[in-house]
Amino acid sequence: MRFSISTAFQPVDHLPALARAADELGYHSMAVPDHVVDLEELETPYPYTADGGRRWGHDAAWPDPWVLVGALAAVTTRLRFFTSVYVPAIRNPFQVAKSVGTAAVLSGNRVGLGVGIGWCREEFELLGQDFSTRGKRTDEALALMAELWEPGWTEFEGEFYSAPRLVMEPTPTERIPVLVGGLSEVAFRRAARHDGWVGDIYTTDEAIAHAARLAEVRRQIGAEGDFSVVAALSDAFLPEHFARATAGGVTDCWTMPWAMYHGLDCTLEQKLDGLARFAADVLVPLGS
Repeated sequence: MRFSISTAFQPVDHLPALARAADELGYHSMAVPDHVVDLEELETPYPYTADGGRRWGHDAAWPDPWVLVGALAAVTTRLRFFTSVYVPAIRNPFQVAKSVGTAAVLSGNRVGLGVGIGWCREEFELLGQDFSTRGKRTDEALALMAELWEPGWTEFEGEFYSAPRLVMEPTPTERIPVLVGGLSEVAFRRAARHDGWVGDIYTTDEAIAHAARLAEVRRQIGAEGDFSVVAALSDAFLPEHFARATAGGVTDCWTMPWAMYHGLDCTLEQKLDGLARFAADVLVPLGS
């Protein structure tokens, strides 16, 4: 089991210290969420709560993921970073490819791109992007970006995007892993075609069930190679809990470990203490 620190809703000035501590303590990565804006009024329900309400207040910080990754990569040496999740379809894919590729180069290939198709219709409309075609455009954008991240000349012709003969530099020296979020069968099939799946908060049994379904979809399409299943586990606290999740196919757990010791609303010093205590209590016994 690998452990990732979620940066969601954290004060931006806490993040460099958290990244340095996670790097030193043996955590695998940091998970960076994404929204461009947080609109006051929404008709679109948030899909991950029972009542459709958002989990955060309007004072929550949403730093640009790739600016943040560049900054945190500069103060760490081994810690990886992935988005949980980024929405390419509200943006121009050429600009996305440029930002992600540059972050990969500057970090020494410590970047993964976690993507979702997006849930907030109003945010799409604000940024001038079509909400109804977001799934197809995400698939095409991922294909285009994979070409743009290769060295040398690129040409591309798709339904939504095209590129004349061009080059985009700098290019990563390793392939950027792509992980996909979402709970629909379409999302599972999209994830199975790539390098992994990024989930939300689940019980261990729920996460294991999702991992089993993803494994079945991958068998159906003949997918091979390493595949990540990333989730937060609401009922896992002890090493044996995480070991059971690992045996069930969950490869990565994203967490805010300070919550186990000090709650979610705590000081930076308490967060750093929680990181160290969780590393001693869980990472070391698991050999993570």
